[in-house]
Amino acid sequence: MTILDFERPIFELESKIKELKEFGSDKNITLEPEIKKLQTKLEKMKSEIYTNLSAWQRVQIARHPDRPFTLDYIRLMMTDFVELHGDRQFADDLALITGLAKLDNQRVVVMGHQKGRDTKENVRRNFGCAHPEGYRKAMRVMRFAEKFHLPVIIFIDTPGAYPGVGAEERGQAQAIAENLCEMSQLAVPIIATVIGEGGSGGALGIGIADRICILQHAYYSVISPEGCASILWRSSLKAPEAAEALKITSEHLKEFGIADDIIAEPQGGAHRDPEIVIATLKKSLLKHLKSLLELSSKELLEQRYQKYRSIGAFSEPSPSSPSA
Repeated sequence: MTILDFERPIFELESKIKELKEFGSDKNITLEPEIKKLQTKLEKMKSEIYTNLSAWQRVQIARHPDRPFTLDYIRLMMTDFVELHGDRQFADDLALITGLAKLDNQRVVVMGHQKGRDTKENVRRNFGCAHPEGYRKAMRVMRFAEKFHLPVIIFIDTPGAYPGVGAEERGQAQAIAENLCEMSQLAVPIIATVIGEGGSGGALGIGIADRICILQHAYYSVISPEGCASILWRSSLKAPEAAEALKITSEHLKEFGIADDIIAEPQGGAHRDPEIVIATLKKSLLKHLKSLLELSSKELLEQRYQKYRSIGAFSEPSPSSPSA
């Protein structure tokens, strides 16, 4: 398992405990009192570190390479998954998975960003950064969902939409903008979950939903902390400060009315016990799905409209007020 910098003291103590257990077993020596003391120290250290995580440390957990990805959620949460490919215009984007599945007995359309476990797969999946054809594929499948009255389940996990020349030439911004417009009017329930990174327009391109869940250590932001730091301080080394200023943690998002539900993670992150996290998320999805399926199309669209109208705050000067 990949060890993050702030987790190194935990890893070193775990290694020491393991060595003592092996030494005692090999030499037939009882070292239980010493091991018990170290285990007590370990639990205290874990509690102190994981209950006082900074925003930047939580970003690092959200990016952890061992964290469960979209296909892991589909495999452990759903059945009868059939992947659907291609945007019918250019190509099939492997950074964005779409398909049909069953969530318990409910047929659904499912989609989400997919990263790779190693360098070869990451290159193949473009590190979870979708191209325009990925967003067009997603929209094609969502229209299919509307035609056959199927709810849409979405998993968001991307640093952002791919910013390369080819993607821009094929209309990256337009593809995302069209998705925002069409998803706002899609007459079927949509539930999106941020399972890792929720980066900029790349996340928002499949992120318009009736309910937005977010894992405890995931983040959702208009820009990455490094990108923000590069703009404001001309140095990506200021990313920790940017992460704090951006207010991108799950608690902030719930407070601002962006996220509707926070899914608890095990101590250390979702990668420590993926099955527990996925089971917890499944319960939440079924709960939200049940309430949304009880609404008429008109009620569903009105609630979605009001949800996004209520996000953020602004004021308009009266006609008599002097211009700024």
